[in-house]
Amino acid sequence: MTDNIIEVTDLVKVYDPDVRAVDKISFQVRRGEVFGFLGPNGAGKTTTIKVLTTLIRKTGGTAFVDGISVEQDPASIREIIGYAAQEVGIDDDLTGRENLRLQCILYHVPRANAELRIAELLKTIDLEEAADRRAGTYSGGMRKRLDLAMALIPHPKLLFLDEPTTGLDPQNRVAVWEYIQELNQQGMTIFLTTQYMEEADRLADRLSIIDHGRIVAEGTPASLKASIGADVVSLSFKPNGHENSREAAKAALARVPGIKEIQEVDGGVAIYAQDAPALVPQIVLALNDAHLEIRELTLTHPTLDDVFMKYTGRKMRVEEVTPKGRTPWGARRRRAM
Repeated sequence: MTDNIIEVTDLVKVYDPDVRAVDKISFQVRRGEVFGFLGPNGAGKTTTIKVLTTLIRKTGGTAFVDGISVEQDPASIREIIGYAAQEVGIDDDLTGRENLRLQCILYHVPRANAELRIAELLKTIDLEEAADRRAGTYSGGMRKRLDLAMALIPHPKLLFLDEPTTGLDPQNRVAVWEYIQELNQQGMTIFLTTQYMEEADRLADRLSIIDHGRIVAEGTPASLKASIGADVVSLSFKPNGHENSREAAKAALARVPGIKEIQEVDGGVAIYAQDAPALVPQIVLALNDAHLEIRELTLTHPTLDDVFMKYTGRKMRVEEVTPKGRTPWGARRRRAM
């Protein structure tokens, strides 16, 4: 048995006719860690998870989960994993307890063990008082917690969470984070995809940043931020007759001592410098001499957002979309009548 529970090499997934969703990515996930996949919508995060959970077939490369090939023995992989998708997969016509009971049946959990497992999970996710209410009456945070509990029915060795807090308010988001941390402290390996910088920074032991189907950086959150090696000054400019304000700004700032790097980014430039606060007056003066009017100036210590910007040339835009629940089975039956 190796230290890695997931090993991916040169993974490719192409959707017809020629959409390359995942483009030769390689990474490993160690046993017992929280591994983060950080990237915007459309980066290839969900496609990667669907390959690893055997929901779709890869186009090329290799992928192993606990030493098992996703291609050769998908059934064995499904026995050791749990998966919570972006969309909440609960039946609104059933109570919380009934949803968990149904999941126990699907996983062939013996009846003698099922009720004990259900009671244990309801307590863990703090839904004991609401257990016998219809899930359709639950809040977004309660629905998400129930969905996570359903993924835990089979005591998975490895849990896949695909953007587990998208659409939740800050309070419920923190509650889910704490729940994920508790699961990991109990020894569960967790593969987490997210578009939230704070979520990746708080939860992930290691992470890969993915964009347009390719991994652009990887490491611990601390090492990725340290790789910037400087404070970051982000600048955007007002239109003032310059055909290319970014080029003009780079030329003007090249004369300011102490700047390590100037990078063009969406809407302006990013300046990397040691002790950047002391350089701000010189930066402003140099831009003023070049007749460039500053629209916005921000000064930060390195963040994961700065790491993403450094490797992609743009900030990551988070799309706050509330995931839709699946159509209740009862509703489907009523429409069919």
